[in-house]
Amino acid sequence: MCGISGAWGTMAEERLRAGLRRLEHRGPDGERFLADKEEQVFLGHRRLSILDTSSCGDQPFLYNGLAIVYNGEIYNFLEIRKELQGKGYSFSTETDTEVIVAAYHCWGSACLHRFNGMWSFVIWNKAAGEFFISRDRFGKKPLFYAFYKGCFLFGSEMKAVAACFDQVQVSSDFEWCKENVLRYEATEKCLIDGILRFPAGSFAFFKKGEQSLRPQRFWDTREQLIAVPNKYEDQVEIFRGLFLDACAIRMRSDVPIGTALSGGLDSSAVICSMAHMARHAAVERTASSWQHAFVACFKGTPLDERVYAEQVVQFLDIPAEYLEIDPVKGIESLSEYLWFFEELYHTSPVPMVELYRNIKAKGVTVSIDGHGADELMAGYRNDISVALLDAGLRPSKIRDILRAYKALFAEDNAQEASSGAGFDEWKRQLSYHLKGRKNVLRYVLRALVGIHPHDDLDRGTFGSYNSRLYELFHVTVLPTLLRNYDRYAMAAGVEVRMPFMDHRLVSFSFSLPWESKLRAGYTKSLIRDAARPYMPEAIVNRKTKIGFNTPIVDWIRGPWKTFLSDTLASAAFRQCSLIDADDVAGRLRTVIEGKNPNTLQGESVWYEMLPFFWEQSFLKKLNVENSTHSAVRL
Repeated sequence: MCGISGAWGTMAEERLRAGLRRLEHRGPDGERFLADKEEQVFLGHRRLSILDTSSCGDQPFLYNGLAIVYNGEIYNFLEIRKELQGKGYSFSTETDTEVIVAAYHCWGSACLHRFNGMWSFVIWNKAAGEFFISRDRFGKKPLFYAFYKGCFLFGSEMKAVAACFDQVQVSSDFEWCKENVLRYEATEKCLIDGILRFPAGSFAFFKKGEQSLRPQRFWDTREQLIAVPNKYEDQVEIFRGLFLDACAIRMRSDVPIGTALSGGLDSSAVICSMAHMARHAAVERTASSWQHAFVACFKGTPLDERVYAEQVVQFLDIPAEYLEIDPVKGIESLSEYLWFFEELYHTSPVPMVELYRNIKAKGVTVSIDGHGADELMAGYRNDISVALLDAGLRPSKIRDILRAYKALFAEDNAQEASSGAGFDEWKRQLSYHLKGRKNVLRYVLRALVGIHPHDDLDRGTFGSYNSRLYELFHVTVLPTLLRNYDRYAMAAGVEVRMPFMDHRLVSFSFSLPWESKLRAGYTKSLIRDAARPYMPEAIVNRKTKIGFNTPIVDWIRGPWKTFLSDTLASAAFRQCSLIDADDVAGRLRTVIEGKNPNTLQGESVWYEMLPFFWEQSFLKKLNVENSTHSAVRL
């Protein structure tokens, strides 16, 4: 897990080095820069040392005439290395980096199908005069690129690429991205003019002088579906085996690892499965120090889940760090956090960055977390109508869906405890509609009115509900969350690994019928039953879903009130072209002065203010820093 940057073409080396320095947070353990001035190829790397922490693992890494800069982890590198050794390849390090470049030397672009992991990398093949560029199946690791004054540029973050620009400007896509905050990550669109996002699950070859990149997809989940057993119990056994192995290979590390534990099903399943594998299975290269649980606490707010996390660590008999998130400290560091974050999102990055900074301060570099389970296995409550399309007019299936989703509305009850009207009304309606068969059917018919399935997905292959999950997983929510957590964690120099994102689990899960995910009144049924032998029963059966977020209303009305009010009153805010100052002022007053403001209102205030903070903390800082080397001529 690191930061990479580079270029091919005529570019001042100091600008490239300046861009690489902007990635220090991603790789605090070292920096190297390769300059082939004859070919005008430049490769830069900031290292976060996790596997083979000696200098042997430094990059750019040279192997058989190839040079690589790489960000990520290949969890099955030991198995691939043994296969390559059988073909006569030799290795001088204990890194996965060397395995990647050897695999490319052996199999070419087909090597990508053998990798189980997350990555973005560029391999320079001097003999062939080309770059080979790739990004992992689901886009867990970022990669940006640009063509500027005849030079091809790339980097792990926009700020590294933008260091080579004379002037950094807002993209013409900015407003579209703001209006489609959960969609733009899965596109090539960026917030900075002239910078593009390399697509997930793709590779490309690039030769000097070309003025476009033509990525080719090597992965499409729709083409990776497999035959699954019809019997649910058999499905559980297969999922359990895949998940345990996904956790085990992600425990490979030469530095301490841990888990960001919420006490919810997903992160609890991860750490409990890790504990089981550490204690009962011999997995090569597993970190000896894994017993670290980190719990973000929001004392006095509806988002505090400490009581659930305590049940998990007591069950496992491991220590835990309970980290109180300080909103005052967070708002004081907001500008720094947004510099690291770079993007737009409807909640603040403060709690997440604070959590991972605390994790790093405790000596842990790798956090194995539960991201991806909601999108993979039906964890969200707002898809009832789509599930009903698959249920048809079968009352027992309809009841099962409604029972599963009823509990998830307790999230509203928890977060909106002061008002709670939406939850109470939903309970009343549900009680009425489930009294008899006729009422159930009437409810379904009403629910089906107005459904607009996603015509761009193959519902004949997936079914309606799995098609919705596919969109959440590949197009909207999850790509955005993967991006966010990459930025949150890397701001602190922490690597996040995600067992639920193992491509074997993804293929298996999307091959399953929806009934395996919504079953017996529970969402994510398969996860619950697969992890049940290793978890506290109360957590397995927990239905409420809170989620790791900012207690935005509490903070706006409390410790952030003065800061936000002063911001709105400032001349800079009133003059910012990216926001509607009067509209934001009205929204803020509603939250501060209103009787029972809800979370959506609080997030709306934050999101409408965010373009101003982004402009001040990111865009203007880019131009100020770039101006310091503006005398350097290309």
